[in-house]
Amino acid sequence: MPILFLIVFIDLVGFGVIIPLLPFFALHFDATPATVGLLMASYSLGQFIAAPFWGRASDRLGRRPILLITLAGGAIAYVLLGFADSLWMLFAARALSGFMAGNISTAFAYVADITTAENRAKGMGVVGAAFGLGFIAGPAIGGILAGPDPLNANFQLPAFAAAGLTLTAFLLATFKLKESLSENIRRSLAEKPRKKRAKQFREAIARPNVGLLIGLAFLATFVFAGMETTFAMWSEQRFNWGPQQNGYLFAYIGILSAIIQGGLVGRLVKRFGEANLIVQGSAALAIGMLAIPFCSTLPALLAAMAVVAYGFSVINPAMNSLISLQVGPEEQGGIMGVTRSATTMARVMGPVWAGMLFAVMGMDWPYFAGAVLMIVVLVLAGKMLKARLSVNQD
Repeated sequence: MPILFLIVFIDLVGFGVIIPLLPFFALHFDATPATVGLLMASYSLGQFIAAPFWGRASDRLGRRPILLITLAGGAIAYVLLGFADSLWMLFAARALSGFMAGNISTAFAYVADITTAENRAKGMGVVGAAFGLGFIAGPAIGGILAGPDPLNANFQLPAFAAAGLTLTAFLLATFKLKESLSENIRRSLAEKPRKKRAKQFREAIARPNVGLLIGLAFLATFVFAGMETTFAMWSEQRFNWGPQQNGYLFAYIGILSAIIQGGLVGRLVKRFGEANLIVQGSAALAIGMLAIPFCSTLPALLAAMAVVAYGFSVINPAMNSLISLQVGPEEQGGIMGVTRSATTMARVMGPVWAGMLFAVMGMDWPYFAGAVLMIVVLVLAGKMLKARLSVNQD
């Protein structure tokens, strides 16, 4: 687990480096807010296509080879991003990067391989903490390298830094990461006929508990992705911020996420249970999203973002834990791949939806609409999820 933690952390630092400057990079090529949403969606579209593929491949070939292949490909994608001199090159680099980032389903499957049912949520939280810590260092580094001026930002240096960090993760995985999936399970899976992707999705969604959880995870991610996509443009209009200030803000969210997912999720699950934690997270995310448009000072914005960070940080590991507990060890990679595909499709649709709202209705509307959707998630989680999973919680 420590080695996987470091690999995911370093990989996410590389990803986080790009977050605060990507909208400004697109605006540099005269992109509209709606086009910025499409650019952010291109990364997630690559993930959507790749996640089930990498998940199935890891079931048959092992987790380690897939992580090595995708880390190497991710480093190449960041190099291409650094050399992008047009909007179409920016889209191509981000789509390739997203395709390689579909390896996150393999990372979650690795956790499921090495944890028991009792500490599964804690294990998922540890990987989530690596995400959070990556977002602490990554956006701060990216913002510092890009600079505070949105009109004269350095876009190449952060991209090349991300490539170097991803290459570091590749080398660490090459020399330190051990295979987690036993030869017996791989052999058993290799003998089974390969399911078509559409059938795999239908089977996963048809399971009452799994289908419901995947649907709720989709909506929560949809809302959060819309916030991530539009926030840099929102903060530029509200506070005249550039990449550096946005980098610090996302680093702040990362600190909170790491504390919550790394140190609190395990305790919270033991006290409240996964289903109740999803209800709490949904309420917090709804409140935080609603508060953002009313923030006119930095302290108010930090408070609103703290509520958002808590909500999304507890929803993710709780959802992943419950989903993994619904299936057997031979299905972990495939189910996690389907789950990851659903949430990455939310990251395709959420940015497009939020970018269009930003462009057509105004800068605050992605947050108002996101709050409404999270109220829907809250109602579904409260009335349906707890009832359906009550047996599992006993």
